[in-house]
Amino acid sequence: MKKTVSFARDAINVFFHILTSCNLKCRHCYINPGQHGYKTLPLTTIRNWLRLFANRSKQANVVFLGGEPTLHPDLPRIIEEARALNYQSITVDTNGYLFNDILSTVGPGDVDYFSFSLDGATDKTNDAIRGTGAYDTCLKGIKSAVSSGFSASIIYTVSRANIHELAMMETLVKDLGVDRFFIQVIGIRGKPAQNGQDHLQVSNTDWLAIVPSVAGKIAGLGIIVTYPKVFLAPGETFECAGLVAENYFIFPNGRVYRCPLCEDFPLHSLTIKNDHLIPTEPVNEMDLFQLTIPEGCVMNRLVQPGNLSYRPDGSPENRIACCLLKEEITE
Repeated sequence: MKKTVSFARDAINVFFHILTSCNLKCRHCYINPGQHGYKTLPLTTIRNWLRLFANRSKQANVVFLGGEPTLHPDLPRIIEEARALNYQSITVDTNGYLFNDILSTVGPGDVDYFSFSLDGATDKTNDAIRGTGAYDTCLKGIKSAVSSGFSASIIYTVSRANIHELAMMETLVKDLGVDRFFIQVIGIRGKPAQNGQDHLQVSNTDWLAIVPSVAGKIAGLGIIVTYPKVFLAPGETFECAGLVAENYFIFPNGRVYRCPLCEDFPLHSLTIKNDHLIPTEPVNEMDLFQLTIPEGCVMNRLVQPGNLSYRPDGSPENRIACCLLKEEITE
């Protein structure tokens, strides 16, 4: 089976936002153009920036994102450049509209995975989040990719708006022929933060009652399932991926973050200027990663504390796990 992004200790992943424009207006979109820029990066810039991270390690995985990355007219050339730089795996995250006839301009040997965002097992739930027609279009895109020989995965971002349909995904992912299923938890950044949608965060009770069980059932079908713990068990050690892994979130304005929860703020630890990678002056996210707090993830406590609750003595009822260190289960 082909490789893709890895959410584990010592993993090296490059999440490259090659543009911020998109054809959809999803309720939980995390893109914040004021912080991330409005550009569609030219091929020359993308090539130079890919080299910056390929040179750090030959074991890096690269994920091309947007906005919607298939809107970029040079995506086939971008993929070609990443392959020439020996990235360990190349993934394209897409909403399924697959613009610019992308499935005909690249081959299964060029792209390790097309990863499709689907946020409901029915069109009613998915389209309430992602827009009218998004469900049918995404399913059509998945079927086209699989029938053309591409490896495909599905990303399901869990919130209170769709957790009730997560169990229904078991039948759907089997029928669609995908071999990986990623469960994500909604982050209160971008549009949810701007629109005050912190009520979409899932409680500890609901998460633990539903997500691990569904993940296990889908893995029983022979599909690799990746999901975040979110809530640590009592006595379980907290680890921050910013300290034990290498994840780089690159945006068109040159900001490079190590943690997605920081992306609404000018806390980026690195900046690309004149095609050089430059450390950002303190205080930045790397300084915050060093902090030890009872709640676990310091960034969760600072920017999206709605999933935290406290005992009468002021201690947290649960500790929050790092969103970039996840469980991966197979049959």
